[in-house]
Amino acid sequence: MAGDKPVTLAAVTGAHGVTGEVRLKLFGEGVEALKRYRAFNDDGCGGGLTLKKLRDDGKGGAIARFEEVPDRTAAEKLRGTALTVPRSAMPELEEDEYYHADLIGLRAVSTSGEDLGECVAVENFGAGDVLEIERPDGKRFMVPMKGAAVLEWDHERLLIEAVYAE
Repeated sequence: MAGDKPVTLAAVTGAHGVTGEVRLKLFGEGVEALKRYRAFNDDGCGGGLTLKKLRDDGKGGAIARFEEVPDRTAAEKLRGTALTVPRSAMPELEEDEYYHADLIGLRAVSTSGEDLGECVAVENFGAGDVLEIERPDGKRFMVPMKGAAVLEWDHERLLIEAVYAE
C-alpha cells in the first residue's frame, strides 16, 4: 500500500545500565515481532541502528543493544528515537488488516462525496482503533475504524459513512 514509508515499531525510552543498552517502548506485537528485523532507521547514509541483542524486559517493553552504541552516554543520546523499518519490509496482511502507517496521510471522503480532509493519526483507547481526521479548515474529528463507519480504504483514500462526518 504505502511503499517504503517508514513504520515505527518501537521507541527508545532511555539507557539501561552502563554498557550501552537501551530500554524500548514497543508499538507492535511484542519482542518476537521486533526480532524479525536487524536494522532500523536505515537512511542509506549509514545513519541506521543495527540490532545486536534484544530481550523482553518483563514489563511489556524490551532491552536492546545496538552495534553503534558503545556506552551509556551514547545510549542516553538515543532517548526519544523512534525505531523504524520500511513498510515494504513488513509482513503481508490479511484482507481488512492494516498498518497505522498505511492509513495516516490518506484523504477522507464521505459517502455523500464531501472531502473530509486527511487522516492524521490512529489512536486506540481500548475499544479499537479510532481515526483522527483533520478537515481542510484545521478542525479535527474522530471516526471509529469499524465497518459501519469506514466503508472501505485503499492506498489513496478512506470512504467514511456520511453520518460519522457530521
